[in-house]
Amino acid sequence: MIIKFLSEAHFELIDAVAYYEGELSGLGQRLWDEVDEHIAWIARNHEVPRLRPGGYRRVNLQIFPYYISYVVRDQVIWFLAIAHGHSRPEYWIDRPKLID
Repeated sequence: MIIKFLSEAHFELIDAVAYYEGELSGLGQRLWDEVDEHIAWIARNHEVPRLRPGGYRRVNLQIFPYYISYVVRDQVIWFLAIAHGHSRPEYWIDRPKLID
């Protein structure tokens, strides 16, 4: 599988890492590492999370209050959002249209 990020998802991750790093040195790196671990898991197990209305799948982080949403198109896993679980749910829901 090929892994691709929408630029919006990439910027969300960068912003979240910067925020946590500003709160406590090293905390941003911990977020980055957790996202990286989950992305690796998704690459191996992309069909395990249930398909949600809207045609996307989602994996919650375990330490930080974020989730990773993605869709699979052909042989590509498209990461749509690195979203905070408590603010503006599914604000990114129209993003799959950017890759169709």
